[in-house]
Amino acid sequence: MSREFGTEVVPPIHRVHPCTRSQSSPEKTGALLGAPALRRTLIDVPKVKNVARASDGQRLVLFRFPEQADFSPEALDFLKAQSAELVPFTINLDYDYWTSDEILHSVLPVELADRSPSGFAAVGHIAHLNLNAEYLPYKRLIGQVILDKNPSIRTVVNKLDTIDTQFRVFKMELLAGEPDYVVEHSESACRFKFDFTEVYWNSRLHTEHGRLIEQFNAQDVVADVFAGVGPFAIPAAKKGCGVLANDLNPNSHKYLVHNIEDNKVTKLVRASCEDGRDFIRTVFNRVWDDPLPPVAPPKLSKSQQKEKRRERKTSRPPSPQAPPAPRRKRITQLVMNLPDTAILFLDAFRGVLSPDNAGDRDLCGVYDRSSLPMIHCYCFTRELEPDKAETDIRQRVEEQIGHPIAHEVGLHLVRSVAPNKDMYCISFRLPYEVAYAC
Repeated sequence: MSREFGTEVVPPIHRVHPCTRSQSSPEKTGALLGAPALRRTLIDVPKVKNVARASDGQRLVLFRFPEQADFSPEALDFLKAQSAELVPFTINLDYDYWTSDEILHSVLPVELADRSPSGFAAVGHIAHLNLNAEYLPYKRLIGQVILDKNPSIRTVVNKLDTIDTQFRVFKMELLAGEPDYVVEHSESACRFKFDFTEVYWNSRLHTEHGRLIEQFNAQDVVADVFAGVGPFAIPAAKKGCGVLANDLNPNSHKYLVHNIEDNKVTKLVRASCEDGRDFIRTVFNRVWDDPLPPVAPPKLSKSQQKEKRRERKTSRPPSPQAPPAPRRKRITQLVMNLPDTAILFLDAFRGVLSPDNAGDRDLCGVYDRSSLPMIHCYCFTRELEPDKAETDIRQRVEEQIGHPIAHEVGLHLVRSVAPNKDMYCISFRLPYEVAYAC
């Protein structure tokens, strides 16, 4: 078998002798394919079928050997008995045949080929790359190959080193395709629309979004301090949670509001656009002053619906109705997904429930030691050993919050973001002494 980039020549092939139509019938071809004498001679090339059509319409059974002398005597005897002839046939394996890995391996310099950067993060119709410096001279070529080889991708971008210092949005450059950065992305059975150049979104966090939301109950009230466009807030509301979602970036807030409406959770999610520290200081008061709707009652089963219809048709009195559930005014979960700086905002919890901050609201009647909210704070650490990572994170949290954390503390490794940098989520119950500090 001879091989060159873009073309694979495979002579010879077997063609059923075209003296009569019956000799090229599916039955005859099937007999050849299933013959024990030919079993190890059939072509074995990925994505290439071992039966093709000749220009005259005859069926061709492709073999792997380039010369007749390579066939075993048993195979040749069988072909002769079947009145078959061996003829050359060329298979053109063009650009469409090869994968992006194979193409980049063939066209990049030898020293780069073994690590061809064909992987990317998909965000809607955008392929998002983070190319190392050695690949930058070939970035347009790499982008075009990825665009060509992924039908769902219309835009290929590369993340640049510069980052917006206020909203933590990465700058990016277009490598191939359309300059269309407004995407529609699906995650956790929710739809999200946003401009990828204006907001923060990381598709690699979808598993983490699901992990945390799975811990919430429908009765929960969730305060999302750095909500972005809603990857935590909207799925939580779909679950039944009441949510107060905040983000300082006005573009994130704009798309957050759109996504709340698009996912039909407007009754359960309230969006704000303010500094995270201000949000923490006021959110407990807000939900007290304007409680969130109660948990929706469970849907009736088919038998219960049938019974309701029967009651309406008869003179029987209806079944007693359960009293309406109370509106929700206690925050039970706080999410702080800004791993670069979220720990620095923990000082805002000092005295958040004290009279100095709550005024004449009787928050102590709602929040006691056992009912204070759980805080889920994301952060980075350069300590790669789990024990050292926990020590480092706990120390920074306790320094910022001003008190030891001792109740229901959990640490979860989210992902490695660099060879010497890991992302964690630390979860703990807000200490009573911090919440009511004077």
